Amino acid sequence: MDDRTLDPDDARERLAAWKGRIDKLAADTKAMSDRFEQLEVTARDPGGLAEVTVDNTGGLVALRLTREIERVTPDEVADTIMRTIRAAKAQIADRSEEIVEETVGTDSAAGRAIAERVGRQLRARAEEPGAPEPDEAEPEDAEMRPVFEDRPARRARPAPAADDEDEGDTTIWR
Repeated sequence: MDDRTLDPDDARERLAAWKGRIDKLAADTKAMSDRFEQLEVTARDPGGLAEVTVDNTGGLVALRLTREIERVTPDEVADTIMRTIRAAKAQIADRSEEIVEETVGTDSAAGRAIAERVGRQLRARAEEPGAPEPDEAEPEDAEMRPVFEDRPARRARPAPAADDEDEGDTTIWR
């Protein structure tokens, strides 16, 4: 039989050391949670069409479009927005894994599990099913327009009122 387990002083020391490790883990976990809560990433597309901001869950919280969108097709704008959102979500995943490493660390099974889970969840949200990888993208002239044949016809817009302050201008920019 091990006499150390029966020694009250040794048991108190081991209990104090265990409590110290638990207290440190709790403080590190709180710090990780606080940093996750404040995490946001803003990404811009290289062409200058869009800027997106995603929160710590990968959710879109802001979208800013520039006048450059007037020079491209709506499909190109939509594709650019989606690519930029995916890029921002990937950055959130990377930053989240760094936060886990910096706070609770990945040397424990719990730290590794947290880092893996957070990275996997955010990266899954960053990927669009069937989306080509950047090096597999189709050429620019490829036809990628959706078919809207089954959609109901749009109703015509009413004519602008006589007191309409934009005087018939249809632009969205003011």
